[in-house]
Amino acid sequence: MHWTAFPLHPDTPLQGMSLEDLFSGRDMDMAAALARLRQVAAAEGLPFGDRRYTYNSRLAQELGKWAEEKGRGHVFHDLAFRAYFADGRNIAQRSVLIDLAAAAGLPPAEAEAVFAARRYAAAVDADWKRSREMNISAVPTFCVGNRRLVGAQSFEKLRDLTLGQITAPGELIT
Repeated sequence: MHWTAFPLHPDTPLQGMSLEDLFSGRDMDMAAALARLRQVAAAEGLPFGDRRYTYNSRLAQELGKWAEEKGRGHVFHDLAFRAYFADGRNIAQRSVLIDLAAAAGLPPAEAEAVFAARRYAAAVDADWKRSREMNISAVPTFCVGNRRLVGAQSFEKLRDLTLGQITAPGELIT
């Protein structure tokens, strides 16, 4: 599996933004949307907290690239997702990301150096470009060959994707 960074609301300020402000002007029932996400997460055994804010994930994506290079990418990504979706932590804050790196078994001092040098900015930029070129507009999007699934999916659907058995309308890349 290969993680690709995606520019999800890249203009979100570092201090975060309320979900109401993020989606203002859209015909959306925020409480209903969050209830549905909570229900889907619960059905899949995933933690999902009482989210009220969104945070800029750019620095988390850069640190994730470093974690992958160090062989701790999956652990770091899992911790970052839990921090963001379950715990409501601001993953734009360096102190939060340093804590996550340490929890993933990565040296905090090296994480600080990654931030200082912005060594993985170009890798994240390349991922964002790839996402645009593939017309990916939502996360998560799972791609295998010329097929993709969008959104949280069951294990069975992901298995079918990897086996080439996804045939429902709208689930194939043409």
